[in-house]
Amino acid sequence: MLSAVGNLVPSPTIDLGLSKGRSISTKISQAADPLAAHPLEGSISPATRATLNFQYASLRNINHCPNGMYITPSVESTLVWDAVLFVHKGYYQDSVLKFTVTFPNDYPERPPTVRFLTDIFHPLVDPRTGAYSLAPRFRPWRPKEHQIHHILHFIKSTFKEPTLDKFHEEDVLNKEAFKWYRDNRTSFATLAKQSAELSQSPSALYDTSGSKKNHSLRFSPLKPNEVDEVLGALSIHTDAK
Repeated sequence: MLSAVGNLVPSPTIDLGLSKGRSISTKISQAADPLAAHPLEGSISPATRATLNFQYASLRNINHCPNGMYITPSVESTLVWDAVLFVHKGYYQDSVLKFTVTFPNDYPERPPTVRFLTDIFHPLVDPRTGAYSLAPRFRPWRPKEHQIHHILHFIKSTFKEPTLDKFHEEDVLNKEAFKWYRDNRTSFATLAKQSAELSQSPSALYDTSGSKKNHSLRFSPLKPNEVDEVLGALSIHTDAK
């Protein structure tokens, strides 16, 4: 059980993915208490449970959880963590991306797997399954060195040009995206922008069916009278009318 820690680990700075001129129209909430008893708890070894407790708690340390990223244990199992990433700059600017991190029973001896639930045109994301390749950074996996905060920072970095530039074809899961990035940067930028826009669509943000059904972080539209409350909570002030 992930105990003695808060229910939701956000980035150190509250960040709802707002860009200049963009209005607040969405709120994020948890589907249920992520620290409630999990039916699969008995299958987790004491060593794995202790490691997950420690690494989740450590995300509260400064710089451990990347800005613009939120993560919480799943309501289904301690071995599955639900996350969302808001991308602010670059080809994927304004993307809102849900993903999961799934840990094996013998973690950290074996690495976790990452899967994007939001469709995204990206070299490391399999367009059919959403599976995400950690190979460029974590091959080989070093259990005594690599931790979850390293993975989260790597994930965020892969939406930035300096990391995109370093990919090799044998590591990617979307060959088409990789080739567009390598051979036709302008066309790649257009496709990445379209992908980012689709991630903000109501069907992407508010869908709770299929693979998104049990994701703990859900979005819902804000009512007009709730906007000022959110702005106040974020210390954002609108001009007096």
